[in-house]
Amino acid sequence: MWSGQPHPDEGHPPPLEAVPVPWKSVGPCKSHRESLGGLPETPAGEEAQGEEGPAATQLDVSRLRSSSMEIREKGSEFLKEELHKAQKELKLKDEECERLSKVREQLEQELEELTASLFEEAHKMVREANMKQAASEKQLKEAWGKIDMLQAEVTALKTLVITSTPASPNRELHPQLLSPTKAGPRKGHLRHKSTSSALCPAVCPVAGHILTPDKEGKEVDTTLFAEFQAWRESPTLDKTSPFLERVYREDVGPCLDFTMQELSALVRAAVEDNTLTIEPVASQTLPAVKVAAVDCGHTNGFRAPIDTTCALSGLACACRHRIRLGDSESHYYISPSSRARITAVCNFFTYIRYIQQGLVRQDAEPMFWEITRLRKEMSLAKLGFFPHEA
Repeated sequence: MWSGQPHPDEGHPPPLEAVPVPWKSVGPCKSHRESLGGLPETPAGEEAQGEEGPAATQLDVSRLRSSSMEIREKGSEFLKEELHKAQKELKLKDEECERLSKVREQLEQELEELTASLFEEAHKMVREANMKQAASEKQLKEAWGKIDMLQAEVTALKTLVITSTPASPNRELHPQLLSPTKAGPRKGHLRHKSTSSALCPAVCPVAGHILTPDKEGKEVDTTLFAEFQAWRESPTLDKTSPFLERVYREDVGPCLDFTMQELSALVRAAVEDNTLTIEPVASQTLPAVKVAAVDCGHTNGFRAPIDTTCALSGLACACRHRIRLGDSESHYYISPSSRARITAVCNFFTYIRYIQQGLVRQDAEPMFWEITRLRKEMSLAKLGFFPHEA
């Protein structure tokens, strides 16, 4: 701030009152002489001028002092105003700096929170990825295990199809088909499902009428073979296909058309749904009506054939088998003829299921002749031909 007294080092002249000025008479200034109107100088004028000189000098000094004071006051006011403006600007800048500092602190805090949340989210994603990877690896191992198991089953089924057909089942692979003397003593009921060729023994022609394939004359029916080839391109169990529609109309329907129509419909539906069970029963479990001991031709003893009523045909005859439909606990005793008709249809459905599942690796013609043979067995069973039971 400026105090009104300039410092000597600043190069300003000292105040007037601080400089001793010797008083001497001076002549009137040029302006004063001009104000006299150009009057001739006289000794009296010189005297008057000599008297007024000190007074004029004092007046000039006072004017200079007053001017200096005015300048000082104006300079002081100007500097005060500038100082006030500077202080005001400084205050605004301080406020701006404080605001920016708060903004910076807020941004730093938000950045820290964001960084922490990002790290937490990253760790969470890594944990989830590790858990998913572990679950996927576990599922992969289980899938490989299932694939190996299915491949083993397929290999076994292929072996079964190659070595065993509904017409000539492999009795080494199916011990349940062995005669009682070879299979050993059995107790209770032996249960067979209609899902494989082992369900029902194949229906064979009457003894003495067996024709070997090389002695049997065969000729392919072009219409039937064309229908079979069309079905073989996309095998299905849908009855609407011409091939299956013909088989249902000519063989399956008549073969399962028994006297008891209501039970016949249930048996047909169970065969189509693959839920029919045929069980050989022991003699003591049959509802006894009349018992007669007869020699069965075996050296190990006698069997007691029992006369009862067949649930499908309604005829009184020896029923050594019974059927069960689905998960029902009800059983129906059937005659050998009814059993032969049901097993013939089951053998046909088993073979076409093998074809549908891709388990039969043969050309079209051998497959067609096998199906024709199965249809022939259904026709024979419908006409009443069935094998004698051991």
